[in-house]
Amino acid sequence: MKCRARVRVVLPCLLACAGMLGTLSLAPPQAYGQPKGAKKAAPTPTHAVIMVSGLWHPWSLAFLPDGDLLVTERNGKLRLVHDGKLDPEPIAGVPPVHSVRLSGLMEILLHPQFAQNHVVYLTYTKDIGKDLVATTLARGRLEGHELVDVKDILVCDPWAGDGGSGSRLAWGKDGMLYMTTGASNGNAAQEPGSLRGKVLRLRDDGTAAPGNPFEGHAGYKAEIYTMGHRNSLGLALNPVTGEMWNNENGPYGGDEINILKPGGNYGWPKVSFGREYTGPKIPNFGEGMIQPIVFWAPSIAPSGMAFYTGDRFPQWKNNVFVGAMLGGAAQGYPHLERIVFDQNWDETARQSLLTEIRQRIRDVRQGPDGLLYVLTDEENGELIRIEPAQ
Repeated sequence: MKCRARVRVVLPCLLACAGMLGTLSLAPPQAYGQPKGAKKAAPTPTHAVIMVSGLWHPWSLAFLPDGDLLVTERNGKLRLVHDGKLDPEPIAGVPPVHSVRLSGLMEILLHPQFAQNHVVYLTYTKDIGKDLVATTLARGRLEGHELVDVKDILVCDPWAGDGGSGSRLAWGKDGMLYMTTGASNGNAAQEPGSLRGKVLRLRDDGTAAPGNPFEGHAGYKAEIYTMGHRNSLGLALNPVTGEMWNNENGPYGGDEINILKPGGNYGWPKVSFGREYTGPKIPNFGEGMIQPIVFWAPSIAPSGMAFYTGDRFPQWKNNVFVGAMLGGAAQGYPHLERIVFDQNWDETARQSLLTEIRQRIRDVRQGPDGLLYVLTDEENGELIRIEPAQ
């Protein structure tokens, strides 16, 4: 794939792994999610190559079998990157999107048999009417420069407002489709009859997957896999364990990464390592609530998430990369955060990359070439490829 010749050389700065301001006052006696060792991540010199600019708040990207890329923009446009250049004409056929504040067109994901069936999935914020919106999963076929036979295959319960609608998709080791839904305000994340504030496990047609933990339970939606989530903006399959991981934005502090267990309750809004926006603490422990494996206080506003499995950066094998839309504990700029784990999946170190570009990182993906690709969430957003420094 060809790209433009704008290159940034990056010598990423290291974040301190422990002792983050605000953490101790929020954590229980065992500091869940904090590194247990004193090791620091070794810095990795990289090149950051700007492939494309001029994207309007891009949200998600997907790699096509022919080497092209699809990119969603929050205002409802689906863009094609062909031969390293942005096609000026958006792909037709995207359903109408409610694009206000942080709502809009979000995830794009290819069907595992895309090469044969051309099926594409989208998540977006849908206008329901009477000032109501709903997080929605749609499916269609990509034929040439158009989506055809587009159909909403799952529509969550509606609410009034524009926030808390974040939605990511990922295919599980079991072949099922996992979908995050947000619920920033209210108690929907704890309500078994609501699809909001959950991770859903679905067949590829959007119906509830067989064997879901609440299947047949009165009052529970059969699609629910886990509950008690605030606004999940990252979802990725752990390639070693086969477990699904998510990240989510806390309120004022308390961003986190979770390992998803069937039927698990992750606490929101009853439990968090953050505070209410008005200042009061939220309890950080509740009976039966699952603790995060990683958390941030202060917040970094985590977004897209990926496990690295390639060979271009051998020292990154099985590290987790998270897009940060705030500076967080670094008290600096948005960045791409690298998290290192040991063989027991205990965190040992963190490293920040792309701090010098001073742009919000919305998504991160590993490409077929073993390199990392990120999207910056700006009005003049960029698609950036991260390469080893020569």
